[in-house]
Amino acid sequence: MALSQSTNVAPIAAAPAPSRSTTASGLGLGLLVALVVGSIIGSGIFGLPQNMAAGAGAGAILIGWTVTGVGMLMLALLYQMLALRKPDLNNGVYAYARALSGEYVGFNSAWGYWVSAWIGNVGYLVAAFGALGYFFPAFGEGNTPAAVIGASIVLWVIHALVLRGIQGAAVLNAVVTLAKVVPLLLFIVLVALAFKLDTFQLNFWGDAKLGSVLDQVKSTMLVTVWVFIGIEGASVYSARARNRADVGRATVFGFLICLGLLMAVSLLSLGIYTQPELAGLKNPSMAGVLEKAVGSWGAVLIYVGLIVSVGGGFLAWMLLAAESLFTPAGGGVMPAWLARQNDEGVPANALWLTNTMVQLFLLVTLVSKASYLALISLSTAMILVPYLFSAIYGFAITRRGEGSPAVQRSTDLPVAALATVYCLWLLYAAGLKYLLLSALLYAPGAVVYLWAKKERAERPFKTQEFVVLALLALLAAVAAYMLGTHQLSL
Repeated sequence: MALSQSTNVAPIAAAPAPSRSTTASGLGLGLLVALVVGSIIGSGIFGLPQNMAAGAGAGAILIGWTVTGVGMLMLALLYQMLALRKPDLNNGVYAYARALSGEYVGFNSAWGYWVSAWIGNVGYLVAAFGALGYFFPAFGEGNTPAAVIGASIVLWVIHALVLRGIQGAAVLNAVVTLAKVVPLLLFIVLVALAFKLDTFQLNFWGDAKLGSVLDQVKSTMLVTVWVFIGIEGASVYSARARNRADVGRATVFGFLICLGLLMAVSLLSLGIYTQPELAGLKNPSMAGVLEKAVGSWGAVLIYVGLIVSVGGGFLAWMLLAAESLFTPAGGGVMPAWLARQNDEGVPANALWLTNTMVQLFLLVTLVSKASYLALISLSTAMILVPYLFSAIYGFAITRRGEGSPAVQRSTDLPVAALATVYCLWLLYAAGLKYLLLSALLYAPGAVVYLWAKKERAERPFKTQEFVVLALLALLAAVAAYMLGTHQLSL
C-alpha cells in the first residue's frame, strides 16, 4: 500500500454541499465540542471500572491510562493539525486515507468507520435496555425479545427526529450531553469522598493470574480506545462547521474534558473495591461502586444516568454514521444515491441504510445473544484502521511540509509520528481475533465500491489496490473458515 498519493489518483471531488438550512448558521464551537463529548461519553464509561479491572491491577491500569492519554492526545492534536493544514479535505477519516493511498483505501476507511459506528449503536441500545432491565426484568441484559422491540421503537423515533434537520439534532445532542455529564460529576465527587488509599494500593500490580504487566496493559487497550472513539467527531462534521478552525479546537477541548472524566471514574473506583472485587461486578459497574459508597440510591442514579447518556451517544453516532457515507458518495467512491439529502439538508438515504443495519443486527443479538462487550470490541477493532490511515497521512504531509509554514514542522512532525506509533500499538494490542473479524466486515465493502465505480463508468481497482483487495479477501476467508469450525467466535 503506497504511503503517498499516487499520481494517477483523481482529485478528491467535493461532497454535495449541505443545503441552506445547515450552512446558514453552521455548527459553532460549542455544538462541535458537544458532538465530540457526546460521541465519546456514551455507555463505555459506565462499565469502565469493571472492564479495566477485569484484566489489570491498579498499577497496570495507571500505565494503560498514561499510554492512552498520550496516544489519544496525539490523535486529537493530529486531527487539529490536519484541519488547519488541509482545510479543503472534508470528513477526515475518509479524505485523509484517500489522499494517502487512493480511492479504494479511502473507501475502506469510510466503510470501516461506518460499520464501527452502527455496530457501536447496536451496543448502545443493548446497554440502554440492559440498564432498564434493572427496573423492568423483562428487558434482561438488553438482548431479550422485549428489549429488541423497545430498542427498535427508540431507533426509528430518533431516526425520524434526525430527518427533521442536522442543526436541530446537534442542539438536542448538546442538551443531552450536558444532562449526562451531571451524574458523572456527582459520581466523581461522592466516590472521591469515600476513597480509601489502602484499598487502592492493595495488590497494586495485580495477581499472577492476570499475567505480566505488559499483558495487563494490553488488556486495557480495546477498552480505553472504545471509550475514546468519537475523538474525530468534529473532523467528520468539518464541512458543516461555521468556522473551520473550530474543528481542531473542539477536538482538543472535547478530548481533555473526556480524559478527565474517564480517568477519574476508573481510578477512583479502585479505592472503593479491590481489583478482584471490581472485576466481579455486574455492569454497569459504576452503579455497584456508587452503591457501596453512598447506598442503594447511588445505583439508581447511575442506571438513570446510563439511559440518558446512551441516548445522547446513540444520537451523536447516528449523525456521524450517516455523514461517513454521505461525503464519500459525493466523492464517487460510494453509490451516488447515498449523497442525496432531504429538504432539511440531512443525508436521508445514508441515514436509512445505517439504521436498517442497526435494526438487522438487533435481530441478530436475539439469535447470537451477542454481549455488549463483544459488540464494543468489534466496533473498536473496525475503527483502528481509519485512525492509522489518518496518522500516516499526517506524518507524510508534515515530512513534506505541506499546508502550513515550515516553522510548524518541528511540532507537527513529532505529533504525527507518535500518533502513528500509537495506532500501530493498538493494532498489536487488539490481537488476531478482532483483526480477522474486522477483515470479514471490511471485505464485502468491495461490492459497494464496484457498484459506485460502475455508476461512473470508471476502472475500479488500480494495481496497488488489487493487492489491498486480495489481502482483505484472504483474511476474510481465514476468518470465515475459523468461524465455521468454531475456532473463532464473537
